[in-house]
Amino acid sequence: MRIFLWLAALLCLVQGVGAVVDNVWGEGGSWFLVNRLPFLEGYEVYAGIVVGVLGLALGALARSGAERGK
Repeated sequence: MRIFLWLAALLCLVQGVGAVVDNVWGEGGSWFLVNRLPFLEGYEVYAGIVVGVLGLALGALARSGAERGK
């Protein structure tokens, strides 16, 4: 379970930070999930921040579970 949380945290961090960077610099044609969802049109930066924070929370959860399991 800890491995799954680490992978989910990494995926969320990459997707969130990448989406924010892509939308701020406007590079165009991106592969970030936030930019592909039509209902987030106009809110991509905010959604990217939320996904990045979710990644941080999942990483913290995985780390606390790893420390508790020792």
